[in-house]
Amino acid sequence: MSEENITRIEQDGKEFILIGTAHVSKTSAEQVKEVIENEQPDAVCVELDKQRYQSIMDGNQWKDMDIFKVIKEKKASLLLMNLAISSFQKRMAKQFGIEAGQEMIQGITSAKENNAQLVLADRNIQITFARIWGGVGFKGKMMLLAQIFAGIFSKETITEEDLEKMKSQDSIQSILNEFTESFPRLKKPLIDERDQYLAQKIKYAPGQKIVAVLGAAHVPGITKEIKKNHDLKALTAVPPKSKVPKIIGWSIPILIIALIVFTFLNNPAAGWQQMLSWLLWNGTFSALGVAIGLGHPLAIVTAFIAAPITSLNPLIAAGWFAGFVQAYVKRPHVSDFENLSEDVFTVKGFWRNKATRVLLIIVLANLGSTLGTIIGGADVVRLFINNI
Repeated sequence: MSEENITRIEQDGKEFILIGTAHVSKTSAEQVKEVIENEQPDAVCVELDKQRYQSIMDGNQWKDMDIFKVIKEKKASLLLMNLAISSFQKRMAKQFGIEAGQEMIQGITSAKENNAQLVLADRNIQITFARIWGGVGFKGKMMLLAQIFAGIFSKETITEEDLEKMKSQDSIQSILNEFTESFPRLKKPLIDERDQYLAQKIKYAPGQKIVAVLGAAHVPGITKEIKKNHDLKALTAVPPKSKVPKIIGWSIPILIIALIVFTFLNNPAAGWQQMLSWLLWNGTFSALGVAIGLGHPLAIVTAFIAAPITSLNPLIAAGWFAGFVQAYVKRPHVSDFENLSEDVFTVKGFWRNKATRVLLIIVLANLGSTLGTIIGGADVVRLFINNI
């Protein structure tokens, strides 16, 4: 049996066998199967949390999605992001004729076949996202989103040899060094904290011999962190939401309304001009966002009407109204949800599928409304200053 990409650790009377994998590599899945069959471990740890485990095991998850519930629960942007990231992994996996995360699926299957206890060793993905989002700042958020979407829609292919090189510790270390330079505040919650969490869960795994199936990037960190004790409660604490966005969210509409009222009292004609500017800039850009998403004419009109009003209330958004109308008049069929896994392979597929088109319309309408608020608000301020 090849020992390449395998790290063995003896500690506290236990043997830990860490398999460093690439998430879309066929050879990784084969190696996982071989190691578990040969080692006959007491437990198999996989780099999954309960949510991602259920997602892997439930192949029909998209068929059961309620698009109206997604809109009501304000999860359109998060779902669109998850679909986009999923499309990137699936496109790479399709290139090699395998399933995305096949090495994790193999770990689950082999654990059952060899009577080993399965341990879901990773931190909840939503907690990781929350800790990432709360720690990178506004600039970091914009850079991160741009980087993700640039990678998602890239046509660049990767060879099996490249994947195998990625699994060597030296290459991983250089990738992490580069990653740290680009996003120094992102590495801690995404890599370092998860190394600590994974290491502690692997240590807690039952039995004397433990096999852990891990992304290769985590192996060097876990090798170091498994020698220490870590507080899982502290690592799963969600940072409190900042009050600054809420304060800004309410301050802008209050300021806009105050400026328009003050201008009306001094110069009604200028006040009407401010109102018209606010309505046109907000409505036009939000409607344009829906049009870019190839929305139904009724959804475009809805965005135009809703945006100037919703921009004055941080608790509601124009995209929700436009999304509801689009979903009602162009209701996604069962086939749209069944085809999601294929349609998200391409940019065109995101627009073609009725379900993802609703999500795009919500996001684009909200982006358009935000842009309209900035431009329209600036024009309201300009007219106020000119009429002081």
